[in-house]
Amino acid sequence: MALMTSRFADGLAVGPDLVAAAETAVRQALSGLSGPADLICFFICGDDPDDVSRAGLRAMSIAPGAAVLGCSATGVIGDGQGVEATPSVSAWAASLEGARLTTFALDTFRTDDRFVVVGLPERGSDDRAAIMFADPYTFPTDGFVERSAEVLGDLPLAGGLANAVQGRGAVRLFADGEVHTEGAVGVLLSGPVNVSTVVSQGCRPIGPTMAVTEAEDNILLELAGQPALARLEEIVSALDEDDRDLVASGLQIGVAMDEYAERHEQGDFLIRGVLGIDPEREAVAIGDVVEIGRTVRFQVRDAATADEDLYEVLDSHREQFGRVDGALLFSCNGRGSAMFGTSDHDAVAVRDILGPIGVAGFFAAGEIGPVGGRNHVHGFTASVLVFSAHPPADRP
Repeated sequence: MALMTSRFADGLAVGPDLVAAAETAVRQALSGLSGPADLICFFICGDDPDDVSRAGLRAMSIAPGAAVLGCSATGVIGDGQGVEATPSVSAWAASLEGARLTTFALDTFRTDDRFVVVGLPERGSDDRAAIMFADPYTFPTDGFVERSAEVLGDLPLAGGLANAVQGRGAVRLFADGEVHTEGAVGVLLSGPVNVSTVVSQGCRPIGPTMAVTEAEDNILLELAGQPALARLEEIVSALDEDDRDLVASGLQIGVAMDEYAERHEQGDFLIRGVLGIDPEREAVAIGDVVEIGRTVRFQVRDAATADEDLYEVLDSHREQFGRVDGALLFSCNGRGSAMFGTSDHDAVAVRDILGPIGVAGFFAAGEIGPVGGRNHVHGFTASVLVFSAHPPADRP
């Protein structure tokens, strides 16, 4: 059943008939609004991409006056819970009186030496944020997001990489009546709408902070003047057994967001995965290109750290912004039951801290959200786009 609110509401329907589930979820969300919907987002988990397409077409037809955006996923979030690997549809509806909503679809073509992205709407002085869902198999999301400041300035991006039960070729994106099988879709939010972002990376530092003293592309060769692998082995050897198990299950590395900070503690880093080691070169491969001179620190992630971090960043947001009306939640598909033992963890945390608001989203193959004032694609992260009744006191 939809959660009743004045401006935001969500819906969830589970069952093998995806077209019927789409209708139920969207109508539940619409029934929770006190006025007409201006924006609808929906998310579909289903085995057959043709069924997903039909469900998406149905969802887009229900409220013809609204801007509508959606995507396929391997799990959805709505009605205060998560549903993974089960045929289901979640929906979210918002009344954004006075806001200007510009939907878009992005495509790429290759020139001699690069990809060119086309389809971005023109920026306006009152743009607040953009929501984006991308097909990770056909759209260069990492490169686009990391360089988004060149064309979008400081505009926050929030969203995620869509996926599908059948993987490559089965991803479906939806925008204003159209079904897209590649690229990316989104909506630009402009005018009198108060939006902000919360990104919880959920990692805990291990070992000391170190400067990158030699690197080649994404290969760290030296850290603090010593071979990178030797530094890593030294750090791991000093850990207790539990932390060594966390290292074995998925080591991360943090790149400091503020090089000039006196200390770099939990939450001060952009998290990237450690992809492997090269014993011959005594090197460590990571999921990003880091310049010589940057500060890094190895990290581990576990359920307790991820839980604590999400609650802390949500609580900090509540203290700054006060009352919250609604939110979109993009949670990594490696979180949920795989990390916490329950699909509901992130949805429950958002409502625990921000209140009984309309919240929906999906389990993403990568999460988009700003950290340190720049947009990034993350992993094992919860990215939340929050709609508030009023801006914080220190912002117009």
